Amino acid sequence: MLLELIPIMNISIRISTSNDLDLLEEIEQFSFPAFQRSARRGLQLSLTSPFQKVWLAETKKKKKTITLGALILHLHKKTLRIYSIAVLPEFQGHGVGLKLLNHACNYALAHAFSKITLEASSSNKKLIAWYEKAGFVPLEEIKDYYCPGENAVRMVFEVPGMGTKNIISNIIVVDKLKEWTIDIEGVQLVAAKQYITSAEFQVYKNIRVFNLCSSYRYQSLGYYVSLLASAREHRAIPNVTTIRDFKDLPLIRSIATEIDELIQVTFQKHSQTQFSLNIYFGHTIDNVYQQLGSRLYSLFEAPLLHIEFRKMDKWLISKVLPLSLKSLDTGDQTKVQFFAQKYFAKKRFTKQRLKNYKYDLAILIKPNEANPPSCPLALKEFKIAAEKTGFYTEFITRDDLNRISEFDALFIRETTNVNDYTYKFSRMAYAEGLVVIDDPWSILRCSNKIYLHERLKQNGILTPPTWVLTKGISNGHTAEQAGFPMVLKQPDSAFSLGVVKVENEEELKKATAQLFKKSDLIIVQQFLPSEYDWRIGVLDQTPLFACKYFMAKGHWQIYNWDGSEADNSGVAETVPMELVPEKVLKTAVKAASLMGDGLYGVDLKQIGDKVYLIEVNDNPNIDYGIEDDVLKNQLYEKIMQSIYNRIEMSRNIARFVSVEPD
Repeated sequence: MLLELIPIMNISIRISTSNDLDLLEEIEQFSFPAFQRSARRGLQLSLTSPFQKVWLAETKKKKKTITLGALILHLHKKTLRIYSIAVLPEFQGHGVGLKLLNHACNYALAHAFSKITLEASSSNKKLIAWYEKAGFVPLEEIKDYYCPGENAVRMVFEVPGMGTKNIISNIIVVDKLKEWTIDIEGVQLVAAKQYITSAEFQVYKNIRVFNLCSSYRYQSLGYYVSLLASAREHRAIPNVTTIRDFKDLPLIRSIATEIDELIQVTFQKHSQTQFSLNIYFGHTIDNVYQQLGSRLYSLFEAPLLHIEFRKMDKWLISKVLPLSLKSLDTGDQTKVQFFAQKYFAKKRFTKQRLKNYKYDLAILIKPNEANPPSCPLALKEFKIAAEKTGFYTEFITRDDLNRISEFDALFIRETTNVNDYTYKFSRMAYAEGLVVIDDPWSILRCSNKIYLHERLKQNGILTPPTWVLTKGISNGHTAEQAGFPMVLKQPDSAFSLGVVKVENEEELKKATAQLFKKSDLIIVQQFLPSEYDWRIGVLDQTPLFACKYFMAKGHWQIYNWDGSEADNSGVAETVPMELVPEKVLKTAVKAASLMGDGLYGVDLKQIGDKVYLIEVNDNPNIDYGIEDDVLKNQLYEKIMQSIYNRIEMSRNIARFVSVEPD
């Protein structure tokens, strides 16, 4: 097992580019004796070859980036070869080499390499001992490997698999072990009484418990398996909340509303008025119902499900029941075990880590999103900060909804919307007991400007003069009050989309006609011109960062979607907090606090001595080189630490509650 890194400095690792060739050559020159150095041409090949990867280790001191070392990997079919780990002499002994070694091993795990190999100079006994301490085993000595008289020792590290005895990630709990006949790699079969009473399962952390007991009724063995799993910080499937929800038909139908269209389409050709469907580990026996079965499994997560439908005015769910193995006929029991094997064969259950992280964090992204809230470099910084804080971190996408129960926290880094899957992720994660940023309440509150307008007005926060226009009601009086030019906003507008500036009555009529097609209410505000808007990032009801967002060139908004790609947004200037007017900060914090205690981006205009609140956004932009320009990596670390603290508080609340002495 690799050693745990305790860095003396903040070390970050970035992928190397062709611009780093001179730097890599310099690292080689100062880090290795002449016989071990790579030639410039070889380094150039490493930077351009699809079968090699090059990274640089860096740190920052007084805003200056300092290069510490480099890592070069060769990618083979099943083996990852560490071609070079180079650390500049002045930084050796500070954890840089171990950071690079851990990076290589994590890369092997993430890309399913079964082993890692390397060569070390036979004469460098200290280095060989270092690799051995990290888990590498000497295989052979290669004579004259570097040059005549300079031998090498080839070493190997076997990447731990799910079969490793001391690693348990998934367990299936049944009433009696003889009920299950298939061995599944990476899955341990456990009897219910053993899980409840054995000390072994009281100390394991971060495992998933698939509860297949014959009954989930209150105070049965099956009920206690899921209850104790939650107490032990295991992921129980189903958990006690899901078991309880099975009995609440109105709640079931409410949850299933989001797949109503799929239900109607699936059964549109059915002549009967009743239908039942069994779902085994997210699979259905009849492929015709597979899409519906997969979606239902993500909503009502239980290994074995029985769902009944009834046609009234339309098809509705009439019952949801968890199933036990005992309740199935022999033929279906065989299929269940086949589906389980297929389910656990997915990569997410076979990936192991070399470092034991305390919690698991999912970061939801949309890989090809046109205007994501965080760029790829920022996402990388989030991952580095998360792992430093104590999170095993995975980037997930919309296809991973049924994986939510695997994690302890969800951090949403794609544009949120109440009417799409981002809200479903947030709601489901919250229901599963995860710490969530953005939480569903923040998404609901911030996404609708009608709510925001009313909330700000009720709490005396100054905004540009604002009115609500209602479809079907004459708006002439409002137009007279606001005066031209004015700004019209679709209630769920974002990134300046759905926001229109009108200069006269004719433009007003045309714009309202378009906006009323999407919403029965729209917002109209008096136009307040300014050179820039303030954006104050707020986390835990405390200012996090401050930016000036300047208007796009020749435009009245920060974003100009009708302009060229080069000019569609204005420049941004990040400002140290001490240089931000106190009134701007106070207004931002007060407004954000009305939405919740999550992560928000508060937009304000300062005109003269007055500060106007424009809007509060959940899921604010955090891009590399912009919002992080002042705090640098500390910005990402503050957010990750907040998520970490929230988990700690939710699970160890007694430690955070003051008790008055007797």
